[in-house]
Amino acid sequence: MKKLLFALLFVSVSAASIAQDSTKKSLKIVADKIIAQVGDKIVLKSDIVNAIADYKRQGQEASLPDNPECAFLEGQLIQKALVLQANKDSLTVSDDELDGLLDNQIRSFIGAYGSKEVLEEIAGKSVYQIKEDFKEPFKERKLADQMRAKILDNVKITPNEVKAYFDKIPADSLPYYESEIEVSQVIVYPKANKDVEEYVTKELYEIKRKVEAGQQRFDAMAKLYTEDPGSKETGGQYNLNRNDKQWDPTFFNAAFKLKEGQISPVIKSKFGFHIIQMVSRNGDDAVIRHILRIPAVTADEVNGAIVKLDSVQKKIVNKEITFGEAVNKYSDEEGSKFNGGAVTGRDGSTYITIDILDKDMVLALKDMGVGSVSKPQSYTDERGRKAVRLLYLKSRTAPHRENLKEDYNKTAQRALEEKKQNTLEKWFREHLPNYYITIDNDYTKCDNMAQWKRAASESATK
Repeated sequence: MKKLLFALLFVSVSAASIAQDSTKKSLKIVADKIIAQVGDKIVLKSDIVNAIADYKRQGQEASLPDNPECAFLEGQLIQKALVLQANKDSLTVSDDELDGLLDNQIRSFIGAYGSKEVLEEIAGKSVYQIKEDFKEPFKERKLADQMRAKILDNVKITPNEVKAYFDKIPADSLPYYESEIEVSQVIVYPKANKDVEEYVTKELYEIKRKVEAGQQRFDAMAKLYTEDPGSKETGGQYNLNRNDKQWDPTFFNAAFKLKEGQISPVIKSKFGFHIIQMVSRNGDDAVIRHILRIPAVTADEVNGAIVKLDSVQKKIVNKEITFGEAVNKYSDEEGSKFNGGAVTGRDGSTYITIDILDKDMVLALKDMGVGSVSKPQSYTDERGRKAVRLLYLKSRTAPHRENLKEDYNKTAQRALEEKKQNTLEKWFREHLPNYYITIDNDYTKCDNMAQWKRAASESATK
């Protein structure tokens, strides 16, 4: 069980089982069989095959271990044992929580296959039947998560333990870190003038007229005219749910006012101007298409934003306001107000390497000292919008071997993960003898399951 936490990553409900239904008529299917059992919980060969297929389908084949069937089987055995203990400890999953998980999964499937109708056609069953099929696996996964959280709830790490963990690592094995920085920004999006906004509005109304007259298809016009890179290739399509919170409120509310087939009037969101078409609606779920047009910003508007931020920069330098206060008061990037405008990495950390930054930011930071604030910089963001920003360089580290002074949090996180790993392994050593366990002979050569095999042998003699 040396990779126990890693094995847990492989426990998932597989979307491959949906695609499998559509192939049963044309492919020769090998009879399914039970390959392992923990208590009254069984593991089928198809559970393993489908999970591996789903992992590959999601483009994660490179991260599979050398013997994926062994790793996925161990993940299933771990989950079954945790579920049994969760039941003993009277842990529960509410119907509302389970329904919410299932609804999210169905929305994910619909997004992957394009529509509810296509999903049902491929699966050969209704959405209701799909949810019923996945109800028990989802319940087990949630119970296992709760039990694991209960086991690890009181696992904490102390500074002395972090130091002890660090000291046992050979010096030449310590991680090497490239230069990292912490940088924050105030972003202002220049506003287009009224004449340009009116021109864009007329364009969208003309597109709406042509679609409603049957002269053009909405999806075809979206591919031609939308300035939303996230939906251009799909004809402007998105899947919405009333419980989603990440959407612009104006856009979201306008979409849910529509009936199937209806096209909205032109609406203005924080991203630009839209028309929205309701494709289909099923309760709180909806499939919509939209066309986004971003009014062009002239040099005059950009210069106006530069003048505004130049004034803000002087206030920060003169210590009239802090950079964080400037973010809250002046930044148009709403999400940044919660973290002081910090640029974060893919893992959410504020410590980042320059390779994730746009080239204009890299150039601006090159000659900045720690604690300094840049002059206003104009640039084009990832959505194609003209913007102006101020940058604040909070810290910069030189390339170095890991040390506790600069990298304590990273070291502590690894030390905590090791302690959790050891805690889980200890828990399984103590509890496996209490369970009835069987493993199919085809999997007895899996090196990662020696402890499970010992427990299975003991079960056979009881």
